[in-house]
Amino acid sequence: QVQLVESGGGLVQAGGSLRLSCAASGRTFSSYSMGWFRQAPGKEREFVAYISISGGSTSYADSVKGRFTISRDNAKNTVYLQMNTLEPDDPAVYYCAAIQRTLAFNQRRVTTSYDYWGQGTQVTVSS
Repeated sequence: QVQLVESGGGLVQAGGSLRLSCAASGRTFSSYSMGWFRQAPGKEREFVAYISISGGSTSYADSVKGRFTISRDNAKNTVYLQMNTLEPDDPAVYYCAAIQRTLAFNQRRVTTSYDYWGQGTQVTVSS
């Protein structure tokens, strides 16, 4: 089992940057692939980014491609989401998620593919 705690959210101006972190408990973090999702008020939770167990494979939603970067540091049991050029459509609660296997491309965007979720961190963008 793994427990996930997100941090790094906050208020930023449009065009600005934030880096989210997701710290995982346990000694088996390096055996989990990780995802970031987000949920805005009144909307469904949507996929943002994914990183494989090794870190060698990543996937992004089209809406964030080129602006967001997912990475992981297995020595620190942490996955990151670097968010640049934040836009008015980016505000949401951001969640990290974990699954103890590598996901196929068509599974990465699906919330039910993941077994563990954090509590989320709020990102707000001011215009």
